[in-house]
Amino acid sequence: MAGALTDVLGEVLVAADGEEVAVSALAARGVSLLKLWNKYRVSNIPSLIFIDASTGKVVCRNGLLVIRDDPEGLEFPWGPKPFSEVVAGPLLRNNGQTLDSSALEGSHIGVYFSAHWCPPCRSLTRVLVESYRKIKEAGQKFEILFVSADRSEDSFKQYFSEMPWVAVPYADEARRSRLNRLYGIQGIPTLIVLDSKGDVITRQGRVEVLNDIECREFPWHPKPVLELTDSNAVQLNEGPCLVLFVDSEDDGESEAAKQLIQPIAEKIIAKYKAKEEEAPLLFFVAGEDDMTDSLRDYTNLPEAAPLLTILDMSARAKYVMDVEEITPEIVEAFVSDFLADKLKPEPI
Repeated sequence: MAGALTDVLGEVLVAADGEEVAVSALAARGVSLLKLWNKYRVSNIPSLIFIDASTGKVVCRNGLLVIRDDPEGLEFPWGPKPFSEVVAGPLLRNNGQTLDSSALEGSHIGVYFSAHWCPPCRSLTRVLVESYRKIKEAGQKFEILFVSADRSEDSFKQYFSEMPWVAVPYADEARRSRLNRLYGIQGIPTLIVLDSKGDVITRQGRVEVLNDIECREFPWHPKPVLELTDSNAVQLNEGPCLVLFVDSEDDGESEAAKQLIQPIAEKIIAKYKAKEEEAPLLFFVAGEDDMTDSLRDYTNLPEAAPLLTILDMSARAKYVMDVEEITPEIVEAFVSDFLADKLKPEPI
């Protein structure tokens, strides 16, 4: 583990008091690299995350952009700013008209990070155009802000011509970069949904749009427990996930499983929200379909149902509770033991 830590963190760290601490010493004290990856939801490398040492809270997820944009450290300590401040300035419509960002005030906003060169982006854009139309026709105050990751202004213009919403001007690279930094964007397409005050409702707008074609659940407040589907399975890669596999041929089994898990999920989410931290687990119920079969095959899980698991894809680890009956007490003990590092992982 010391070697892996050294590869990522270097030979030494400097403590708050200025003392140099060898990475190997940290490893010897039980510091887990994989825990750091999961805690800060790192999905690709290189990644640089700035943390307030006194509180442990994340200051900025996109440290690499900070270094590029502010090499002199003039904006240090690079803490998050309100959306209204970061987005301030002129915005474009695809007919060439401009409007001030203040026009967004009072609306729910989808901040859409996307690019024409990205096939999944183009697929999502086609769905999102229809969702945008339905939401507006229903009388909801909703706007989408396109933040381009295109490689040229011509590509931006071609792509933006398909969009009925507003965009940050392509030439305003600084503002586009600041928005990427604000939300710690690590990949595209990403759709961040904000409330009318500019606070984040969900970072999973892409999943919500694809799962709710009729937009009945707009503005897509997060659910404590999700039913695992093709469109939201990508979230399995974002950190440890509790997945309860059930026999979906039994009427009501999936819904009953959700109701069983939900109080525990809500308790965990509320606990970490109070600390202004992301919950360390996502919660899913999985029925029987081709996607679930593929997941079982990939993770080498038994065919039993019900089957209670925690899957940690980034660590290539799984934790399995194979019992005849899943009760709230069993789920709560399983989760508590996982969070306390009392469970022994099996390899995926």
